[in-house]
Amino acid sequence: MNLLVTEIFGPTFQGEGPSTGQQAAFLRLSRCNLTCTWCDTPETWDTSRFDLASMTRRMTESEVLHELLAVPAPLVVVTGGEPLLQQDRLVWLADMLRANERRVEIETNGTIVPVSGLLAAVKHWNVSPKLASSGVPYGKRINPEALRALNSSHRAVFKFVVEGPTDLEDVAELEAEYGLAPIWVMPQATTPTAVTAVMREIANETLTRGWNLSTRLHILLEDTDVR
Repeated sequence: MNLLVTEIFGPTFQGEGPSTGQQAAFLRLSRCNLTCTWCDTPETWDTSRFDLASMTRRMTESEVLHELLAVPAPLVVVTGGEPLLQQDRLVWLADMLRANERRVEIETNGTIVPVSGLLAAVKHWNVSPKLASSGVPYGKRINPEALRALNSSHRAVFKFVVEGPTDLEDVAELEAEYGLAPIWVMPQATTPTAVTAVMREIANETLTRGWNLSTRLHILLEDTDVR
């Protein structure tokens, strides 16, 4: 089966989480199982606004590998959408990228249990469970089995998108319920001014709770506050 790809791009910088600022190639896969109100990649799932067929490339794993290896970056970030919807087609790709001395990170919303082959092939997981502010019901956005599998792998970080200080208690409840660690929080913001403003609002409490703070570098590098 082919991979459903929205785009392959780079070299650029990883904009979020522990690898912020590192040179990276991105594989953005199409389709998602959530419908977050603030999603910044709705073209991967929102059929009410986008013609997904016209925005999707159906590519073999070999074709994807060839394009990624053509990007001169040591890190490959697999993102979406939700990549684990296609995880059966990612095991070979992850193994081949590692064989070609590329580090692989997968970004996932933490609602799907990774298969053992993929969990073994990928050393770094950026897991982003969604909070109530996403507009998605709890039972759809939180899968205890998936969170526990990723957490127990000791290969995952948990990166929460927050709109402001009121979201931090939601993060704390998930931390307590599932023992998630390490935790990173980052602003839900789409302009440089908003990124900075939210980071200032949440910085002190993030530090007090023993968590890490992530910027959104790709947004800060934009030269305008208008999208």
